[in-house]
Amino acid sequence: MDVLSDVLVAMRTGNPKASRSINHAPWGVRFEQSTMAGCHVVLAGDCWLLSDHGEPLALGVGDVLFTPHGDGLALVDKLGSPIVEYEPRPDDATHMSEMRIDGAGVATELLCAYYMFDPARPHLLVADLPAIIHLPARDGQHPSLRSVVELLGNELLDPRPGAEAALPALIDMLLLYVLRAWLAEQPGDAAGWATVLRDPAIASALRQMHHGPEKPWTVEDLAAVAGLSRAAFAKRFTTVVGQPPLAYLTWWRMTTAARLLRESDASLRAVAARCGYGSEYAFGKAFKRAYNVAPGQYRAQCPR
Repeated sequence: MDVLSDVLVAMRTGNPKASRSINHAPWGVRFEQSTMAGCHVVLAGDCWLLSDHGEPLALGVGDVLFTPHGDGLALVDKLGSPIVEYEPRPDDATHMSEMRIDGAGVATELLCAYYMFDPARPHLLVADLPAIIHLPARDGQHPSLRSVVELLGNELLDPRPGAEAALPALIDMLLLYVLRAWLAEQPGDAAGWATVLRDPAIASALRQMHHGPEKPWTVEDLAAVAGLSRAAFAKRFTTVVGQPPLAYLTWWRMTTAARLLRESDASLRAVAARCGYGSEYAFGKAFKRAYNVAPGQYRAQCPR
């Protein structure tokens, strides 16, 4: 079980979306604070990033921006250009849109993608990320990320038969490769989930929890998987993950339960068993404690 893939599958909800825009100078687009994470890639031309998290930043072809917490930002062809507002609709069922700003000047092409993360259960991995991730284009760096940008950009430019199947997969791949690239660039002494995924002992324990949330794990069991003593494992896990082992296990069980309730027709008894609860009653109490709503009501409220 790949922990990073598992986290992304469990945390993302709704339809991912993408757009390709062609903006002729003078132009500017503001992306307001949103519940959606956003990814912006410069495909052609150049522009400036304006945000509350630093000085204006010049961007060139291949530069990637990711805003995991939905922080607002603006992209402009030059400082002082007029700015229009843009906000994607979370309830839009389509996977793609397009935008164009006409002007007399040179054109800049942008690729933008949007993701909904479960607002009730933000994963510690997402919470660890900075407000804005900037991955500048460098020769030879992150070739897989560059490849998926090219594929997604071409699909948006010229949708062909099968686009409805290709687009969501490519948008999800973009998110995965952005996170891989960012994690790869973190220093060896970085804290948080950049450390978690590099720590063989803790990663082994996490894989087992993710693979078998229904199992009656104890700290001793997980320490044995990690190849550490109980005390050393508990301290190391809490330090790097940000929660004690069994607290994270409960968190993951509830996250898994919510995904099953949203995305499957499994009975409440089956969901309870998959998440390590021997009775619907015990499961219902734990779920309501986590989500402030009973499992059946949660399922009824989720769009299908």
